[in-house]
Amino acid sequence: MLKTIYLILCILGTVLPYSQFVPFLIQNGLDVRLFLEQLFANRISAFFGMDLIVSSLVLWVFVYWEGSRLGMKNLWIYIASNLLVGVSLGLPLFLLIRQRKFEQTSLTV
Repeated sequence: MLKTIYLILCILGTVLPYSQFVPFLIQNGLDVRLFLEQLFANRISAFFGMDLIVSSLVLWVFVYWEGSRLGMKNLWIYIASNLLVGVSLGLPLFLLIRQRKFEQTSLTV
């Protein structure tokens, strides 16, 4: 059940952010300057931008330490998913694979 929830969150964490980003790309192309300008256009959007940056850094540390502790492979995938989509994909994807690892080790012990 938990793996299904994580999988659903991975899908939502990809579809919802991209439902906003793709129209921006279609209209403006990959204009990084405009993207950052709009991201920090006011205090509320800057709040969410800063929150995202800090959350991403926390995710990277968590993925590295927890993934290393559990002997998980290809930890770069979670960082890449965070960079390509966001924490909304990177975190539930990592938790999904981590849960699978827990279940595999408990079955073999």
